[in-house]
Amino acid sequence: MAKTLKATPADTTQAWGKFDHTVVVLQGGGALGAYQAGVYAGLAECDVEPDWIAGVSIGAINAALIAGNPSARRVERLRAFWERASARSPFIPPAVFDPIRPFFNLVSAASTVAFGVPGFFTPRFPAPLTAREDDIKALSLYDTRPLKATLEELVDFDLLNSNGIRLSLGAVNVRSGNSMYFDSSKMRIGPEHVMASGALPPGFPAIEIDGEWYWDGGIACNSPLWYVLDEDYRMSALILQVDVFSGLGALPQNIAQMQERAKDIQYASKTRFNTSRISEIEELRAALRRLLDKLPPSMKDDPDVAKLSTISTRGAVALVHFINRNRSQSSNYKDYEFSRATVMELWDFGYSDAKRSIADPEWQNATNLGNGIRIYDLTQSGTPSPST
Repeated sequence: MAKTLKATPADTTQAWGKFDHTVVVLQGGGALGAYQAGVYAGLAECDVEPDWIAGVSIGAINAALIAGNPSARRVERLRAFWERASARSPFIPPAVFDPIRPFFNLVSAASTVAFGVPGFFTPRFPAPLTAREDDIKALSLYDTRPLKATLEELVDFDLLNSNGIRLSLGAVNVRSGNSMYFDSSKMRIGPEHVMASGALPPGFPAIEIDGEWYWDGGIACNSPLWYVLDEDYRMSALILQVDVFSGLGALPQNIAQMQERAKDIQYASKTRFNTSRISEIEELRAALRRLLDKLPPSMKDDPDVAKLSTISTRGAVALVHFINRNRSQSSNYKDYEFSRATVMELWDFGYSDAKRSIADPEWQNATNLGNGIRIYDLTQSGTPSPST
């Protein structure tokens, strides 16, 4: 499913060990999650061995497939899921049909709406309009029980919970409206936690866990980056964030492009906000550190100084973005267009972006330790865009 690009694992493998942690962060985006799978396939060829994966929605499914399998089988399991999800539209049009690919993709998206996605969800007939509180699990347009069966088949939950890879899945509590992260370092993760992270209403039903009901974490924030950074601000980490929506884009020229652009901005906005806030907070943290260094020795033991000193230093973090800026032929319905042709194309886009980023000379700067957080975007038109 992936193209072969030149990369030299021997040149990159040593970089992973310079950080205490290698973290993969995956946002939500439905069918666009195939791009995440392709990025991981490219990184895996360069011996990336994450010890922590955080995901939301489709990112939670990909994250579970990675964390719940031994390293030698992860790409295979990702491929199995995405081939199953695209099985209803397996036809791959030859290049001569490229001018009418948007039509094929539109038919595929309509098929998803009408018939669901194999191994993922099926429509309810008739769709319920009301439900008792004890039957809220049926209040949705689609039934996600096929996803539960798929997860139980493709994910080894005993392995996932054996503390090999930490897994964090974002969801939203329906009653309180608060974000909630199911974390394998704090609880046992099962299929229901993955399903809760991707329970986007009104399409998918809320999932009950320990007496509470949960929806898709993307409702509150489509990126789990803030959770990773807040959990341990003193950790040294290489964070690889895979974004399936791009905040940058051209002016729309028609209604479909307008709807697509609005969707990109909507789901990428929190990611851009988080990144900006991270930079601002780190500047303040560095200023605090410089101020504390100017204090006389007699104040070093002051309790307030000691408390401020604790939060004034962050571990070395390199945040590397992989952003799907590739041309879509599925317009505003790209997040629910599951044709085999599009899924393979997204996978190859992700794979190519990962390999090209690692081959970029700027990658060596990203994987060198330094103070605070350094942010890199190596998929922006093929050129590096580092910031501190």
